[in-house]
Formats: sequence, C-alpha cells, structure tokens
Amino acid sequence: MTASPKERTPADMPHRDIVREGESLILRLSGSWRTNRPFPDPAPVLAALAATPPPKSLGFDTAGVTGWDSLFLTHCRALLALAGQYRVAVDFSGLPPGVERLLDLARKVPERQGAARTAKQAPFFERLGDLGLAAYQALINLLDFVGDVTLACLALLRGKAVFQRSGLASLIYQASVEALPIVSLISLLVGLILAFVGAIQLSQFGAQIYVSTIVGIAMVRVMGAIMTGIIMAGRTGAAYAAELGTMQVNEEIDALRTFGFSPTQFLVLPRLIALVLMMPLLCVYADLMGIVGGFIVGVFMLKINPVQYLTHTWQSVPLANFWIGLIHSTVFGVLVAMAGCYRGMRCGRSALAVGQATTSAVVTSILAIIIATAVITVACNIIGV
Repeated sequence: MTASPKERTPADMPHRDIVREGESLILRLSGSWRTNRPFPDPAPVLAALAATPPPKSLGFDTAGVTGWDSLFLTHCRALLALAGQYRVAVDFSGLPPGVERLLDLARKVPERQGAARTAKQAPFFERLGDLGLAAYQALINLLDFVGDVTLACLALLRGKAVFQRSGLASLIYQASVEALPIVSLISLLVGLILAFVGAIQLSQFGAQIYVSTIVGIAMVRVMGAIMTGIIMAGRTGAAYAAELGTMQVNEEIDALRTFGFSPTQFLVLPRLIALVLMMPLLCVYADLMGIVGGFIVGVFMLKINPVQYLTHTWQSVPLANFWIGLIHSTVFGVLVAMAGCYRGMRCGRSALAVGQATTSAVVTSILAIIIATAVITVACNIIGV
C-alpha cells in the first residue's frame, strides 16, 4: 500500500490523501468541505487514475469529513466524471449518506435537451445513421400529422368538428386586420423596387409606360402572394408554433386529450381555417399596394399620366394572372398554417424547445413556399397559362 505525501494544512481545512490498495484507489477525505474554503486540485486524482497499471475501482473514505455543502457534491461529481473517462468502477459506500443519495438522484435525472456535452463526437457513419433514422421518424410524424388534419377537415365538413367559434373569430382578426400594416409596407416597397428597377432599363428605349406592365403582372401573378406568404410565415406561423409549443410545455395539450378533445380539431383546425380564408384577401390587398408603389414611381419619377398608367395596367394584366395569384396565396395559407401548427404540436418540454420550434416553423414555411411556387409555376407553364 502506497500513499501520497501528506500536505500540511490548517485545522479543519479540506484535505485529501490518495491511497492505492492493490487494484483499488481510495480517496481519504477529511476536514470541512464548504464553499468558503479552497478545495484540493483534482490533478493528482487524474494522474492516479492514469497510472500504470490502472486501478479498477475508486472508493472513498470520508470518516474525517466534518462538514460539506453543495460544492462538495460538485467536486464529487467531477471526480466521478474523471473515473468514467478511464472506465474505473466507483464505490459510493464510503461517502456521507446525504451525498450518496444526491449523486444517485443526479444520475437518474436525464440530461436536458440542449445542455452542453463534453463527450467525444460520434463516428461519421454513426452520425449519418442517426440522421437517416431522424429523417425517417420526421417523415412518419409529418404523415401522422397530415392524416390527423385531414380527418379534422372531414369532421368539419360533416359538421362534427369541435372547436371554439369565438376563438376562430379572434384568429381571423389576428391573421387579417392586425397583419395589414406590415403587408401594406412590404408590398408598397416591393412595388416601388420593381418599378424603379424596370424604369432604369426601359427608360433607355423610351418605353417607360411598360413599367406598369412589369409591376402589374409581377405583383398580381406571384410576387404579391409570395411576399404575403413570407410575411405571414414570420408573423403568424411563428406565433402558432410558439403558442402551441408553450401549451405543450405546460401540458395543456395533454389535458385536452385527457378530457376527450382532439387537439388537432380544437387547436390546429381553427388556425388552418383562419389562414386559408384570409391569405387570398391579403394577397389581393398586397397586389393593390404593389401597384400603388409602381404608380408612385411611374407618375412622380417617370412623369407618366396617372390615368394612362392605370389604364395600361388594367389592359396589360390578364385576368388569369389574378386567379393564379389567388391559387398561390391559398396554397401558401395551408402551408404556413400546417408548418406552424406541426412544429408547435411536436415541440419538446422546455423553453429551449419552444424557441427551436418557432425557428423551425419559419424556415419550414419559407422553404415550402418557395417549393410550392416552383411547382405551380411549372404546372401553369405546362397548361399554358
């Protein structure tokens, strides 16, 4: 049996002796291990664990400990972490009973999602496999959610869907009237930008009047719907994800299931209805504001007659473009509502998870809007409209 040299320490100061007994490493602790006293450096323990031959077990002798607090518990956890790095078994029987129970409780509590990890990064193929499994599970969850929403819509058509009508009215107000200021500003600026860029090029050929055509077709056919969809994704879709995510954290969704209510009908369906109804109206309003932006540039910058500008806009924008824009906006309403509610319903049980769900809802909505725009554009090109 060998022991490290004892250090001269004042009375009642925390002290540690490292004793090697065969294949076991014993830490003899004495003194008062409290916050207001300096603790011994753990480096000698690390060196003893890394010695050759390595110990197979780590034990404690705390008969000389006169007092301890939470910092002593933290110190013990740090020592246990060192032992885990070298795969050394730990015997807790020598610790004070209170410390042993607290350490056992700390081991049973799972690590919170997002907490810092010190473990080494997994191999590449293991991470690739985990990514594949996560993608597969995400697809299953998405199909399950879409199926629930489909059943809720069928229940609505049969008149058996259960949700608060007053809540639907509030959601419609939030997705329409409250969204008008930001939709007005963004659409007006987009119209100004389109007209300004077009004016720079068309003025070289003396064809400034065609600025009205560029702004009118671009806004009515696709830009009004896209800008409205992106605005609603960042405003309303994120709000849906945050609201439902907070309800998930507070176990309100579980309470609805306990009382026999369908969370999809009670929470998701009203939000889906509100956006599907309001997105086409907001799109028409955004089209008008974009045309107003182009009108400002055409009249005040290019000196085009106001009546001539409006007449040319009316004549150069086919009615088919208006219906295509409405189709875009309706699809975007479905996608934004579905993305926001899906991320909220699948949120974790922590404040961090709510933030992640909100961010994911916005990113998913915008990505879905871009993909849907490409699909609708190709489909319109195939059918010749």
